[in-house]
Amino acid sequence: MSVFMDLNLTFTGDKDELRKLVETAAHLGYSTVAINYVFEPDTKKKTGRSQPIKILNRLTIMMSDSSHYVTSCPEYRHYDLLAVQPDTDKLFLSACMTYDIDLICLSVSDRLPFFYKRAPVFGALERGVAFEVSYSAAIRDSTRRRYTLANAMFHSDICKGKVQNDYRCPISIQTQLFGLTERCGKDAVTTNCRSVVLHGGKHEHSKYNKRLFRGT
Repeated sequence: MSVFMDLNLTFTGDKDELRKLVETAAHLGYSTVAINYVFEPDTKKKTGRSQPIKILNRLTIMMSDSSHYVTSCPEYRHYDLLAVQPDTDKLFLSACMTYDIDLICLSVSDRLPFFYKRAPVFGALERGVAFEVSYSAAIRDSTRRRYTLANAMFHSDICKGKVQNDYRCPISIQTQLFGLTERCGKDAVTTNCRSVVLHGGKHEHSKYNKRLFRGT
């Protein structure tokens, strides 16, 4: 049986709105969601209608300088998953090859800030680090939709389908928008996400690393 996950549920200060998002995810069939706290220079667990939905905390660091990522930062321990979004090729290389992280967020809704090379991408994949693209901009704006679709397909080709995707009903949008096969679209919200969660549990920055290994 496939287990659907969404690792990019954006945090909102409105608890009622956040609760509704989690309930919607549970209703759509997701078993796990990660609430994403975006950092730029305790959420309450909620039970779904049929099975409990697991809620993880995720931190995303928007990086324009190497100082924005701090090795062994104690604050990282408050989060189950750690992600970065680098905006230069040097930061991207460091994220792929050296940073102790779980996800690298790829900006796809505008012109590419730099071109991604296969070598660091494969290096990241070998370390268990996954790549994420968000398609929410493609739904809201026609110009960004063109960039999102073109760039996401480019990333998917480089990453060989090892990417995570933003929020919608499981499988359908990924396969329709990004030209993925049904299997790759399914992996994007199941197998790949589970690998990210397990990877997060291996690192010291994960507050719940022992619990994650027992629960997955």
